[in-house]
Amino acid sequence: MTTAPFVLARFREADAVRVGLVAGDRIRALTDDELGGGLNAFLADPDWDRLEALIDGPGEWHPLSEVTLTAPVEPRQVLQTGANYREHVIQLVAAGLTQNTDRTPEEAHAFAAEMMDERARSGEPYFFIGLTACVVGDDVPLVLPAYSEVHDWELELAVVIGREAFRVSREAALDHVAGYTMVNDITTRDLVFRKDMKEIGTDWYRAKNAPGFLPTGPLLVPARFVDPADTPVRLELNGQVMQEANTSDLLFDVAALVSAASQTHPLLPGDLLLTGSPAGNGQHWKRFLRDGDVMTGTIGALGTQVVRCVGEGAS
Repeated sequence: MTTAPFVLARFREADAVRVGLVAGDRIRALTDDELGGGLNAFLADPDWDRLEALIDGPGEWHPLSEVTLTAPVEPRQVLQTGANYREHVIQLVAAGLTQNTDRTPEEAHAFAAEMMDERARSGEPYFFIGLTACVVGDDVPLVLPAYSEVHDWELELAVVIGREAFRVSREAALDHVAGYTMVNDITTRDLVFRKDMKEIGTDWYRAKNAPGFLPTGPLLVPARFVDPADTPVRLELNGQVMQEANTSDLLFDVAALVSAASQTHPLLPGDLLLTGSPAGNGQHWKRFLRDGDVMTGTIGALGTQVVRCVGEGAS
């Protein structure tokens, strides 16, 4: 599932969810004592070497194929980043310019590229807030609400916060990153903008926070095994590639995002900070999620996420 020598996961056992250490194709439950008080307590001061030493120590291991993994994190806050892949935003801006100006497509692309480069130099990331209740594992089917037919996918690299971060510098920001996971940030496109009063702008609450709209995991990979500046991102819909990019195209890198987000409110151990999604959403393809669809996401060493879609009310 992953090229990392060991990772964390959470799995279902009877009526409980336990934290597990994954090494290769096997998993071992971790006690609160081994974690130092639970998952978020461990992430507050992660001692990955201590967990790695457990791989060859005592403990009952199980085949990974015999357990049901769920979301690998328990965040108290979820922050999402918008418009953060350079080429994706350039395409969106250029498309609007070619419709509303006399620029050629090439001129529009060059103008948009200059805008994005200036934004990266002197601009700021764009954040909004998601509900932690929407964070689920890919063991939970994605129910597509019947009130819309334009539910969309957005596969993203997600930062898992370690030591609390409050007003940290960009230089110190990565010291507050415990690890990474992947999130598919589901969005209902026709609810993004208010129709009754356009001056209000975007309505991220309704567009992004239906039950299960943040499929997460299945793995939490220690930061040491992930290069957030050069990691491939790929999403397939029913076997067809829809998104394929690399985090090297981020306008604001992970350090910039963590630093900027921490200026307003402390980021707590276990919190999720989504880094944005590349081009290739359903809105681009004019193809949205339907009952029976299967999304398969892969992001570098983060393993594979499989999300099965079910129409609301479908048998």
